Amino acid sequence: QVQLVESGGGLVQPGGSLRLSCAASISIFSINVMAWHRQAPGKQRELVATITSGGATNYVNSVKGRFTISRDNTKNTVYLQMDSLKPEDTAVYYCYAFRIGVHSWGQGTQVTVSS
Repeated sequence: QVQLVESGGGLVQPGGSLRLSCAASISIFSINVMAWHRQAPGKQRELVATITSGGATNYVNSVKGRFTISRDNTKNTVYLQMDSLKPEDTAVYYCYAFRIGVHSWGQGTQVTVSS
């Protein structure tokens, strides 16, 4: 599996911004799909955003226009820029990678949006 290390979580006020990072242990050129998921207490894990090796992106409707997934191939890192954060965005955010039929997950990073 691919080792994935998330960082960048924290506490922000509503309307604020955070950028999450996911560093992969291998070149992300070889990873078919990378994504961010999130899970709030008492809720199921939710797919937030995806990016393919070709650069195509997709988002869950609730974050469209506010979140942006991107990648830096030179750093083997995928980012999730989160703007206009809302309390309902509070969750543990997990990085995900799919490569040659293998699913990999990061350990998660906590995002809390509260005044």
